[in-house]
Amino acid sequence: MLRTLADRGTVTATAEALHMTPSAVSQQLTNLARRLGVVLLEAQGRGVRLTDAAHLVLHHADAVFAQLERADAELAGYLSGEVGEVRVGAFSTAIPSLVVPAVAALKEQHPAVEVRIRETDAAESYDLLSTGAVDLALSLAAHSAGDDSRFTRIPLLVDPLDVALPPEHPLAQAPVIRLADLSSDRWIYGGSGPWSEITRSACEAAGFLPEQAHTASGWTAILAMVEAGMGVALVPRMVSARAAGVTLRVLTHDRPTRHVVAALRRGAESTPAVARVLTALRTTAGARG
Repeated sequence: MLRTLADRGTVTATAEALHMTPSAVSQQLTNLARRLGVVLLEAQGRGVRLTDAAHLVLHHADAVFAQLERADAELAGYLSGEVGEVRVGAFSTAIPSLVVPAVAALKEQHPAVEVRIRETDAAESYDLLSTGAVDLALSLAAHSAGDDSRFTRIPLLVDPLDVALPPEHPLAQAPVIRLADLSSDRWIYGGSGPWSEITRSACEAAGFLPEQAHTASGWTAILAMVEAGMGVALVPRMVSARAAGVTLRVLTHDRPTRHVVAALRRGAESTPAVARVLTALRTTAGARG
């Protein structure tokens, strides 16, 4: 509960994340402070802030949580063997190209391992892991939890980015195309999150700032606008099969990429069922490779 409060910032947000009432959260934290014999929270305006003692507790708690995950992993291996349930959170383009093939292959070898898939935004992966809503999450390296000791990140795939052009675009049939050749074009990409960061970073590396003409997060909307001549967009290779109405060009020189990672709570990778799902994902990613 204290860890969730540190992540969410307010008692109300903590209560929502843990499906409790704010009064119950406050009471539990008061009891914890009494048992530890230290002050954990101090009033700050209308909210609260964690004291140095609270941060010290959390420093040790992270190690305890990791050890508990390892204990759960060993017990699961002893008690269930081939049986287990793994909740996987994945962003939309990763589900058909990575998760579904991995789950299908896993079912052939370990039919008693149940995988439950939850479509998520890459930016919320670590929140879902920290609250225990998923056991494994696929995210993008552009949205990283940094040096957070609670998580383990495993690289899965480097996904090249192609550029989607309207069929009548002057460069649609050019022998060679560079990202810099599109510096004066209007661009379509998300307003925030990993995909916005990836697009901006790629264009900046090519020497220009993209003019954002339209904002969209779904590939159906983005590709429809490109097809209508409303702008250009970077498209992951994972999405290329769905890009029927546009001209996709491979960037031969300054080719940008996005890095797909699997994220887990530290220690959870030892759980047999989770390890099998992770292995299946890595094998599928390697086959795409």
